[in-house]
Amino acid sequence: MVIRNKLRVAILFMALSCHAGAQDVDVAVASNFAAIMQDIKGRFEKNSPYQVRLSFGSSGKIFAQIQHGAPFDMFLSADQAKPEALEELGLGVKGSRFTYAVGGLALWSSETGITPTDLEAMLKGAKMNKLALANPKLAPYGVAAAQVLEQLDIKALTEPNWVMGENIAQTYQFVATGNAKLGFVALSQVLQDNKVKTGSAWIIPQTLYYPIRQQAVLLQRGRENMAANALLNYLKSAEAREIITSYGYTTE
Repeated sequence: MVIRNKLRVAILFMALSCHAGAQDVDVAVASNFAAIMQDIKGRFEKNSPYQVRLSFGSSGKIFAQIQHGAPFDMFLSADQAKPEALEELGLGVKGSRFTYAVGGLALWSSETGITPTDLEAMLKGAKMNKLALANPKLAPYGVAAAQVLEQLDIKALTEPNWVMGENIAQTYQFVATGNAKLGFVALSQVLQDNKVKTGSAWIIPQTLYYPIRQQAVLLQRGRENMAANALLNYLKSAEAREIITSYGYTTE
C-alpha cells in the first residue's frame, strides 16, 4: 500500500510538473521590439494562466542561436527573411509565420529642439562626429539605415563616422549617452502615442528604404506548447495590434 501511494504521488508530481512547464513560453525577440513586447507580455499574462520568458538580441544573433539549438518556443524577428529561412530549415513550424508589425526608421538626436529639417541637413552635410546605426550584417534596421544613406547618395561621405551597434538597442544607447550625435533608430524606440518621447527625430520617409516587415514564427520546440500557441494567437488580436500601433508601427 505504501509503495502504491508513493507511486501515485510520483505520478501526480510528474503530471503537475509537465502541466507547469506547459504554462511557460520562451520567446526570442528582436531588440527593437523590446519595450512593446514587455507591454504585450504584461497584458497577456494578466488575462491568461501562462507565463512568458523573454530574451532580446539582434535578429541575426538569435537566428544563429536557434540554428545551434537554443531553447526557444517562438521567434519575433525584425525581418521576414530569418523566419522564412527557419521554416525552410525545418526549425520553424510551417504555416505559423506571419507579419506582426511593420517597422519605421528615425534619425534621432538626444538633444531637444532640433527640427526634422535640420536633422536631415546635418546628416546630408555629414555635420556630426559619429553616426550610429545597427550593424547591417546582424540587424534589419541596420540594413534599412544603409539603404537610406545609399538613396541619399551619402553612404561614402558618412561611412568614416559610423559607429555600429550589435543591435538597435545598443545603437539607441550610443546616441542616448552622447557617444554619437545622431543615430538611425527604430521609430518605436522614440515614438509613443504618435509623439517623440525625448530628444529630436526625423521620421525617415518610407520611400528611402524597403518596408521592414517583422515576422513571428512558432519554432518546433513550441509546436505542442499551449502557452506558445496562445501567445501567437494573442499577437494577432485587436488588443495586441492596438499596443503595437501605439508605438509607431503599422500592422498588416
